[in-house]
Amino acid sequence: MDGISDIAVGLKRGSDELSMYNSPISGMSSISDGASNGSDTKKLRVEEASPSRVIHIRKLPNEASEAEVIALGLPFGRVTNILTLKGKNQAFLEMGTEEAAITLVNYYSKVPPLIRNFQVFIQYSNHKELKTDAPNQRTQAVLQAVSAVQSTNLDVQDVLAPSLSPVLRIIIDNMFYPVTLDVLQQIFSKFGTVMKIITFTKNNQFQALLQFSDPVNAQQAKMALDGQNIYNSCCTLRIDFSKLVNLNVKYNNDKSRDYTRPELPPGDGQSSIDPAMAAAFSKDSSSLLATLNPLSAAAAAAAAAGRVALAGQTGSTGVLLVSNLNEEMVTPQSLFTLFGVYGDVQRVKILYNKKDSALIQMSDSNQAQLAMSHLNGQKMYGNIIRVTLSKHQTVALPRDGLDDQGLTKDYANSPLHRFKKPGSKNFQNIFPPSATLHLSNVPQDVTEDDLRLLFSNTGGTVKAFKFFQDRKMALIQMSTVEEAIQALIDLHNYNMGGNQHLRVSFSKSTI
Repeated sequence: MDGISDIAVGLKRGSDELSMYNSPISGMSSISDGASNGSDTKKLRVEEASPSRVIHIRKLPNEASEAEVIALGLPFGRVTNILTLKGKNQAFLEMGTEEAAITLVNYYSKVPPLIRNFQVFIQYSNHKELKTDAPNQRTQAVLQAVSAVQSTNLDVQDVLAPSLSPVLRIIIDNMFYPVTLDVLQQIFSKFGTVMKIITFTKNNQFQALLQFSDPVNAQQAKMALDGQNIYNSCCTLRIDFSKLVNLNVKYNNDKSRDYTRPELPPGDGQSSIDPAMAAAFSKDSSSLLATLNPLSAAAAAAAAAGRVALAGQTGSTGVLLVSNLNEEMVTPQSLFTLFGVYGDVQRVKILYNKKDSALIQMSDSNQAQLAMSHLNGQKMYGNIIRVTLSKHQTVALPRDGLDDQGLTKDYANSPLHRFKKPGSKNFQNIFPPSATLHLSNVPQDVTEDDLRLLFSNTGGTVKAFKFFQDRKMALIQMSTVEEAIQALIDLHNYNMGGNQHLRVSFSKSTI
């Protein structure tokens, strides 16, 4: 995380957004106890304003300090400006980049921001930047103090308000065997969806930052795993919450991984950590794994027996082994459709002598990791499936003339791949399986009743439905995640008539 430098604090010049306020603008310390706490009727409508570096914060508690306001932006990157509104319990925070502001707003749309246990409301400002003069000396002093904290070995966490974070800081004690990024992912994914991992060395100790999709999953993992050994009598996990709320990963390699962005480059040995994260830990981000003789995945799994089940091989394979399938129901097409939510499936082979297991070849290892992270432990056709990395590098097609009963399918040239186009928006819309499904490409003449009936016929119960304004897209909520998975398998690419095919994906929203 960059230090906060060159931050201007004071009065906005020529701001239409601020002109509705009669009270003068000054430091937060001058807010009176009797001040209005913002409009109680005004709802958070992030979608009304386009993304901007400037964030509008409302309903701040009367006693909120400048440091607490600034701290809302610190985990996401450099803060370059701040304005506070006396008597209106509001503030404006300017981030160093629009990307940092977008990350901030997206995070706080899922995890309500708290200051002194009061929820505050965050949205984009209509202004693209803040122009200020007459700097407030007290606020400037606070910013300088925060910057001083960042330049020491202390964490920026020291200035943040305590809250439950989805990011865990993991230290490995007694590390006699290497602990890889894949080992961490498989251990921690037992408790929820692992989104990102960064590994690094600090104070001669191997450490990691690991981000779950939900802070509750992080809490469960911490409670269950803190103090436990990965391998017998060694590699002890020491786990704490990080006050960082989002990890910015630049490269997917053996030191860092963003499972939500499989398109990231490997980095060719460059630092895998975004510069904005640098102050959060030592600049030395090299992994201890590079200096140790690697154990094979099989040996690691054997050493970990009785503690955590680690199956499959670590490495760059893009092939997954899926087991505990319902062999009476599963088909290559159903596996292609479900796993295709997380990457472009190239081949599927249901094993001839073990039809409750299948090999699935993704386009690359990042897509395989993403699919494993999201689908391991999910229910498909009534069975909890297990997804691990396979030792195979490719899925072989049957020899010419050999009938394998349709158990092997080649999808390399399928028109249904979601991620074939570089930079596709689909990369930004990858979410864990959920009861709510996002529908698109809905014909104009199709009604809510039509879609409710269609999805009810997959064997589930439709709990809620909502059309988007243009009626080309909709959200539909099933009663369980398993029902939603079944509906997606059955109805993605369903022909709605006129050669118009329905597109179905998991949604992060609820109705």
